[in-house]
Amino acid sequence: MTKRLKTPLSESDVRSLNVGETIYLDGTIYTGRDEVHIHALEYLEKGKDLPVDFARAALFHCGPIMRKVGEGWEVVAAGPTTSSRMNSLEPQFIEKFRPGAIIGKGGMSQPTIDAMKEYGCVYLAITGGAAVLAARGIKSVSGVEWYELGMPEAVWILNAEDFGPLTVGIDTHGRSLYADVNSKVKENEPAVRERLGLK
Repeated sequence: MTKRLKTPLSESDVRSLNVGETIYLDGTIYTGRDEVHIHALEYLEKGKDLPVDFARAALFHCGPIMRKVGEGWEVVAAGPTTSSRMNSLEPQFIEKFRPGAIIGKGGMSQPTIDAMKEYGCVYLAITGGAAVLAARGIKSVSGVEWYELGMPEAVWILNAEDFGPLTVGIDTHGRSLYADVNSKVKENEPAVRERLGLK
């Protein structure tokens, strides 16, 4: 089943999603990698206001390539970053800021899956290597925050329309597409090794 959702994402919509469903997003998407997670958590610790509100937002693990056009920006490419880079930071980020969705590639750790289940957040997988295709779903750029972190590490505020296709890789019920695949690989490994004559 294909669903179309708009940000900010309601918790009820997010909790209705199931692993394997296809999603298209409209609305605002924020980019954020390692430095954004670190910066945001440091701001919180110091009692400082963040420049954007991550609550019920879609956070895209992406270091986009941007081009300056007049007074604004346009997206050249927006490929996903491997999400496991954020494994040590994501559970706390989800607890403190309550995003509705994380977009990335490769899946995330069990502590992150647990945080998603508890606080109502899903992981939406986007195809790696399709950076230009992903950029087509971004219609404009509203602005940028923390640009001092560098172009790929800043928070880019993107206006999306039909952004996708995205696959629900982890849902709020604790199910993970990646865990399912891994268990099936392990289950079939003895038979495969036997067919190949491996010990």
